[in-house]
Amino acid sequence: MIRLTEIKLPLDHPAEAIKKAAAARLRIPVEHLLSCAIFRRAHDARKKSDIALVYSLDVEVRDEAAVLKRFAKDKDVVPAPDMTYRFVARAPESLRVRPLVIGAGPCGLFAALVLAQMGFRPLILERGKVVRERTKDTWALWRRSVLDPESNVQYGEGGAGTFSDGKLYSQVKDPRHLGRKVLTEFVKADAPSEILTEAHPHIGTFRLVKMVENMRATIEGLGGEYRFKSRVADFDIETSSNGERRIRGVILADGERIAASHVVLAIGHSSRDTFQVLADRGVHVEAKPFSIGFRIEHPQSVIDAARFGARAGHPVLGAADYKLVHHASNDRAVYSFCMCPGGTVVAATSEPGRVVTNGMSQYSRAERNANAGIVVGITPRDFPGGALAGVDFQRRWESAAFVAGGGTYAAPGQRVGDFLAGVPSTSLGSVIPSYKPGVTPTDLSACLPDYAIAAIREALVVFGRRIRGFDMGDAVLTGVETRTSSPIRITRDDTFQSLNTKGLFPAGEGAGYAGGILSAGIDGIKIAEAVAKSIVVD
Repeated sequence: MIRLTEIKLPLDHPAEAIKKAAAARLRIPVEHLLSCAIFRRAHDARKKSDIALVYSLDVEVRDEAAVLKRFAKDKDVVPAPDMTYRFVARAPESLRVRPLVIGAGPCGLFAALVLAQMGFRPLILERGKVVRERTKDTWALWRRSVLDPESNVQYGEGGAGTFSDGKLYSQVKDPRHLGRKVLTEFVKADAPSEILTEAHPHIGTFRLVKMVENMRATIEGLGGEYRFKSRVADFDIETSSNGERRIRGVILADGERIAASHVVLAIGHSSRDTFQVLADRGVHVEAKPFSIGFRIEHPQSVIDAARFGARAGHPVLGAADYKLVHHASNDRAVYSFCMCPGGTVVAATSEPGRVVTNGMSQYSRAERNANAGIVVGITPRDFPGGALAGVDFQRRWESAAFVAGGGTYAAPGQRVGDFLAGVPSTSLGSVIPSYKPGVTPTDLSACLPDYAIAAIREALVVFGRRIRGFDMGDAVLTGVETRTSSPIRITRDDTFQSLNTKGLFPAGEGAGYAGGILSAGIDGIKIAEAVAKSIVVD
């Protein structure tokens, strides 16, 4: 099999053009092309007047060796890699103690799945509820301003990624093609098969709910066990005479102790109470950078026109997205985060008396507005005070947003024109914000540090030069976006175990090792493999 990359065709090309283009690229007759499959499809919209589709293809040809020899120096004609996933171990017949997986978000889900597929029958502990019950609780906040601190956008089956755009791409290095394993398992769980070929695949919330349920059924069918509403409140850590620390079990909030020698810590980036317990128990935790900012909303039609010109609305292109970065004059990096075409801004707090925003889209991406986080990079220098100081920093601005929004879980909002002029908004304009339970027009400058406000003001003007209409006066900023990533790292060694606590495997976003559904899933697979190897060796 040969992989061809950078095969460009017009936006409206006929289906047979793909095979002809592959044959022409290899300088062989079409009849010498035995098979031709799309591996990846993207679009190139740098020239709005000449938007092209760009393909990577896997082809079989007559005399493959001769063709590869002829293109030996061509980086776009190479042997197709073997992306088959191979399990690293099998559970022993006499499995004494089952591994525990704490957290049922993307990382915990894939750690549990791969452990189950290897025969280790994991026990999954999730502090929140099953995904459909959790969805009802989340809607209670959005519709009635009723927050359940244990069942919300952050906590519950599926993790924070369930209420997102469902993006399934990442920039993490993946030499073993573990991302392909993630996507393949999603397709088995009823995701659309096109996620295997689109360059920027996404699923959307409603489809994710069903997929999470299907994957739970698979794990249970392989001997895994779920326990919902089971918050881990403490860790039983034994210290030997030589000072070595080892996990021996966990204690649930109801007092139950569960023995365990291998614990996957896939707790998510908002498990602040668990972060505190880990620090109190002496597990090695350190502060790490993250970002804070606002959500911005524009009419999706404005973004489509700016990105695609006359081809806006083409069914192959769908709703346009963007990715923006600006290095401000005060040395702060400002960038777009978690861009959601045709989506909504959602209430994402997990703590009473605080307002947090995030973005979400359905598979159709058919809502009227585009939204994205416009966020500023923050480092531990901005919040001195110890490993958990970043949590206090986040809480400070979330509390300020709650107050600015009126103390009802409404979010503070401001028209971009007013924000740039430095005056409070007293009303909103043509762009109707999508955040529920509501937006209170105000002055957002009290909701973030001064340096972040200055950097975002500067960046919006620059972004307006890159995407026409981005700094339009009626675009809406909604605050605050603070949960971009974990404020801590639960550092691990080359065996994927905690630096100072054997048997504890920090994983995913909460441990500071992933960012998004795909990278979290990949990390979950790596952790499952590390746990399996450790059990087999032990």
